[in-house]
Amino acid sequence: MASIAILAATSDRNLALAQRFAGVFEAEGHAADVIELANMDMPVFTTAHSKEHGAPASLDDLWARLEAADGWLVCAPEYNGGAPPTLINAITWLSTRWKDFRALFNGQPVALATSSGGGGEYVITAMRNQFLFLGCDVVGRSTIEKSGEDARQESLEDVASRLLKLC
Repeated sequence: MASIAILAATSDRNLALAQRFAGVFEAEGHAADVIELANMDMPVFTTAHSKEHGAPASLDDLWARLEAADGWLVCAPEYNGGAPPTLINAITWLSTRWKDFRALFNGQPVALATSSGGGGEYVITAMRNQFLFLGCDVVGRSTIEKSGEDARQESLEDVASRLLKLC
């Protein structure tokens, strides 16, 4: 059975979407680890902060949880046509481990989902481009919840199935 890390970039509708996905994976006998990025103690990355204070302790936990997973599913809202700061900040902190961060991302199966007040297509495109740039194998289909409407269960199941095929 596979182990899936599910990143929730916010603590509201995208966390609820992440939990719904966790239920899909668990119903099929897989392990699901929902990681709520908004609750992690991870200051905004700056080079000055990094040099003065080093990496936050929460980075080790995030790294370990992502490294232990066979695949990742990312649930993030659209912020001004792009990804939210919580997700970008976490990826930036992960990349500070420049000697081995590519090993975390290269070939990593990743699926994408969003619950957004707007269309959601822009954040899916932004995340797809970023995770492809990092070397991940991104699932072709994504799940998009629009204007507070819950995504169809069939969409969650199909995206989960596609991710599991890559794991």
